[in-house]
Amino acid sequence: MASGPDLFVVCKKCGSEVSPYITECPYCGTRLRKRAPKLERGGVPSEPKAGRRRRPSLGRLKPNEIPGIRAERRPYATIAIVLASLLVTLGWKAGLWSAQDLALTRDTTDEYYRTLTTLFVYDSTGYEVVALGATFLFGWLLERRHGPWAPLLVFLLGGAGGMFLAIAGDDIVIAMGANSGALALLAAWAMRDVLGRRRGREDDSDLLGALAMAAVLILLPLATNEASALAGLGGGVIGVLLGLVLARLPER
Repeated sequence: MASGPDLFVVCKKCGSEVSPYITECPYCGTRLRKRAPKLERGGVPSEPKAGRRRRPSLGRLKPNEIPGIRAERRPYATIAIVLASLLVTLGWKAGLWSAQDLALTRDTTDEYYRTLTTLFVYDSTGYEVVALGATFLFGWLLERRHGPWAPLLVFLLGGAGGMFLAIAGDDIVIAMGANSGALALLAAWAMRDVLGRRRGREDDSDLLGALAMAAVLILLPLATNEASALAGLGGGVIGVLLGLVLARLPER
């Protein structure tokens, strides 16, 4: 409860007891205060108003940014992977270069640079749509967590590593496209949430959807001769290993 007003105040100059509601001492004229306290109903002086709090400034917003929500960066590295695949494939079909210079075949397994260049060449449109769709989705999710270096590293190491496994297993007539790179990205993204759920941590990730997409990528060699089953297996294993490392790194 608020305390009542003082019964009197003492003038510092003459020592007289005077009313607390006057501004000057009636005996000596000494100034007691600048203004008398404001009275409310009941004769109780009002409490001083609290100072107005200044709202924090958010600063200038970036394009497409909502106040209070950080704007997501575009997945530039993932877009670059998809665009490179589209341009290389279109250039080959337009006759600008030969697929024999880029694709990995039974007769070129000693030209190891092809384990990378063959990831960007597609002959089958259906295979290209599935592989690039998975690459974009899981590359974007991985890039949102760790930055542009993560999807580039996982795609190239998983894709090329899968092709090396296909070479070692003699599973090549012609191996083109990036089912190995797409599976590597999928596995690397999923490992954090798989480990988290084993520890009882809840999340909103759709691991069942990721499993369905993985099944489609694994079965691609049954639909087209361009996709290597061993390359896909190798890419998935490398993605799991890289995902275990990425799960321990701080997210941006």
